[in-house]
Amino acid sequence: MASTWYVQRSSGKTGWIDTTWSLGVGGVGFIAAVWPLEPGWPHWRQIIVAVLAASWCLRLGLYIAERNRAAVDDPRYRNLIIQWGSDASRRMFWFLQSQALVGVILAVSIALSAHNPNPKWRMQDLIGLAVLIVAIAGEAIADHQLRAFKNDPANHNAVCDVGLWRWSRHPNYFFEWLTWVAYPIIAIDLSGHNPLGWSALAAPLCMYWVLVHVSGIPPLEEHMLRSRGDLFRTYQKRTRAFFPLPVFNSPSRRRVKE
Repeated sequence: MASTWYVQRSSGKTGWIDTTWSLGVGGVGFIAAVWPLEPGWPHWRQIIVAVLAASWCLRLGLYIAERNRAAVDDPRYRNLIIQWGSDASRRMFWFLQSQALVGVILAVSIALSAHNPNPKWRMQDLIGLAVLIVAIAGEAIADHQLRAFKNDPANHNAVCDVGLWRWSRHPNYFFEWLTWVAYPIIAIDLSGHNPLGWSALAAPLCMYWVLVHVSGIPPLEEHMLRSRGDLFRTYQKRTRAFFPLPVFNSPSRRRVKE
């Protein structure tokens, strides 16, 4: 992420930070998954985990890259730079290094699941892979719904509250987090033969903290409140921030036109 900081500092553009991060994490995770710990071809679990990790990073990285062709700045990072003022360059450097540390934790989780020493096909493998596929598909659907909403001229300056966005203000973040729930399911061996597998729980815990409390929801909602005002506040009252569940005793779920 040091090179990402240099590019951002030189160009003044923050739009490529998440592209670099997702492709970097996925690339390292893929290599770690297929890396041979013993002679011979990779185990079937290594191959499946590696393919799904690559699918995640390519889908997300290319989506963000395509999105950034039209918008060179991510409002979350731009607002941080404004808040940091004259100290922005130094603080952005260390902020990106903290993102790199998160990436290491996530890549280790991929490796731990791929290298689970249990040679048998377990129900846990099936559940973990199913969760991973649902998470990748869910995030793709949420991104598609948001892009389609924004591309409709009738929705100019509106808040997306259709599809998955009707149940969560950030369904893309929820499914991103769910991606990392899958790896410890595969990595953990309840028979006790792979105690290191429990370390993979650090990935969903870390990702939840980052998305919900650090660089995900808080700065993005600050931006939405500035740009949409009371209309976004209404959306906040009737829609959960993260988990896609209905809000009981909420205001009417009428369509909001911001």
